[in-house]
Amino acid sequence: MAKQVVAEIKVQVPGGQATPAPPVGTALGPHGVNIGQFVQQFNDKTREMNGTTVPVVITVYNDRSFEFVVKSPPAAVLLKQAAQVAKGASNPRTDRVGSVSRDQVAEIARTKLEDLNAPDIDAAMRVIEGTARSMGIEVVG
Repeated sequence: MAKQVVAEIKVQVPGGQATPAPPVGTALGPHGVNIGQFVQQFNDKTREMNGTTVPVVITVYNDRSFEFVVKSPPAAVLLKQAAQVAKGASNPRTDRVGSVSRDQVAEIARTKLEDLNAPDIDAAMRVIEGTARSMGIEVVG
């Protein structure tokens, strides 16, 4: 008999640094999943992404087993790292907090391409540039 999917949970967790505390514990606890087992597997799989926030989709089955898929980091996180800023502008229309080059935008677009709704790298770059604009990060070059 096939396993039945009970829930699909989406959380954002720092890579390699998951703990049973919220948001992981509060998301998995009501479904009876072994939180310690998830934390250990997640940290092993994302050790090289140390500290970078990554989205993870956890599928919980009726026998309390689970599978998870780690997505690429959010574009905003990658842009903040590339521009070396702590956070985006409070008023992105007038304030600029940093800048990124078109090469950096292309690298981020290549990283995010499989998770974006874009047919090619040029469209993905336009999506990333729009995210940068909405954060007050200037795209130069």
